[in-house]
Amino acid sequence: MAAAITLLLKVLVTSVVVNSTLLERCHGDSFIDLDVFGAKVLNVIATPVENYSTTLMGVQHANLNFCNVTVTYTHPGTADRVNVFACFPLTGWNGRFLGRGGRGFITGVDAGVLAPVTAQGFAAASTDGGHTLHKQSAETWALNSPGNINWNLLEDYAYKALGDMTLIGKQLTSQFYSSPPKYSYWAGCSTGGRQGLMFAQKYPELYDGILALAPAINLDKFVVAEYFVQHVMNRVGHYPLPCELDAINKAAVEACDDMDGVEDGVISLPSLCRFDPNTLVGNDFECDGRTQKFTKAGTVAANAFWASPINPVEREKWYWYGVNHGTPFNGMAGTKCANSSGTSCLGAPFVVAEEFIRLFLAKDPDYATTKMTDDEYFSMFHRATQEYSSMLGTSDPDLSGFKSRGGKMITWHGLADELIHVNGSSNYYKQVMDLDKNVADYYRYFEAPGVNHCFGGIGPRPEEDETLAALMAWVENGTAPETLTARSQAGDGTVRELCLYPKTLVYTGGAPKKPASWQCQ
Repeated sequence: MAAAITLLLKVLVTSVVVNSTLLERCHGDSFIDLDVFGAKVLNVIATPVENYSTTLMGVQHANLNFCNVTVTYTHPGTADRVNVFACFPLTGWNGRFLGRGGRGFITGVDAGVLAPVTAQGFAAASTDGGHTLHKQSAETWALNSPGNINWNLLEDYAYKALGDMTLIGKQLTSQFYSSPPKYSYWAGCSTGGRQGLMFAQKYPELYDGILALAPAINLDKFVVAEYFVQHVMNRVGHYPLPCELDAINKAAVEACDDMDGVEDGVISLPSLCRFDPNTLVGNDFECDGRTQKFTKAGTVAANAFWASPINPVEREKWYWYGVNHGTPFNGMAGTKCANSSGTSCLGAPFVVAEEFIRLFLAKDPDYATTKMTDDEYFSMFHRATQEYSSMLGTSDPDLSGFKSRGGKMITWHGLADELIHVNGSSNYYKQVMDLDKNVADYYRYFEAPGVNHCFGGIGPRPEEDETLAALMAWVENGTAPETLTARSQAGDGTVRELCLYPKTLVYTGGAPKKPASWQCQ
């Protein structure tokens, strides 16, 4: 597998010599008769970009040469205005099209994010979905007026603009290179992961291979559950210091770290962790140079974070999963304090969760989520499923259309994801498996111990380039990945091979940083 990945990565390296024919072709008039049912193209702008440099995710990319294309269109009768962004390498096109996904309430990415993949030879495209890019908020577009959802823009965000983007992007690619792409791939994490699964479910003919990482599937369920810890803190009226929550997390890791056979700061088997934060109450911890004591309120917040949402009236009713031990609290359970004494703290909820409840469920921009009663909060679960499951849930386990067309899909999810409950992904994979015992023939799921949402955390993380190369080897050569290579995010040389679900990594002896010291069991 490693040799196949290395070979594919070498194939993707491009020359720095600009193709003069493509350079001359990079103008709006070169792209004509773009045809997408239900859409009307308003404008096409194309500009050649040479010797472009950018830094993305801490990695510097220099001497990029590409054609930067923006297509603006509308769906007549809806008053929307959607942009498709595309970047085409001016030399060394590898014959492949790559669609890129968004995050949170942001539908896609712009040319600045697309440009680096042109260095690997991809023709790449994304979309703004008719919404403002770079703003993690739906405040400006969710409602036409209080009580009235902007269903057209929500539909664009959920799936419609994404299907349009792919069709437009492939047509642009064919016209620019005078040849259609041989293979088409999708890559995205979080919202981009949800979008990838959406393609497999709703548009199975559009992509040959899909990377759907840490996917925001079951959005109608998990996003309400994301707010549970905040709701609990609002109800008890106490918000622990961030450093207290950090200290609780550290204690949980110390208690459950060695369950996989080695102490490395990572809980690899979180389902076995039974740490009780009540044992900490009254003990000391350090916070910004001051000695503090663990509080009962901190315990309440921690238990709400790790547990499934619990209704005080219907305690046996299950709503959604909790979060694994070893996961940072700052995603769903964030707090902010005016001082280190803990006397002036408030909740700091994840914006997507708070806005989904306020804008899409209450449909009122002035709705006070901090004042919700238990009845109001738990009623939101039913409302969310009733109103948004078919549009945003993206949890249909029937992938027969994707399978029949020969598609291949890889998902990995960090076991310490602080924003999306990882058990939602494993549960979805089980549902697909229940329908098709041969699911691994076309869809493979892996879990990454110690990895936070998409990136971050102390655990080794699969690099996108290598994972994409593994997907390409599967699609184009029939070499299915038995494991996914994950590398240390701290640069300490740790390498591990993540296991195909439901197997998990167990330490078998030797140097813990070496993959040979671990086995999938």
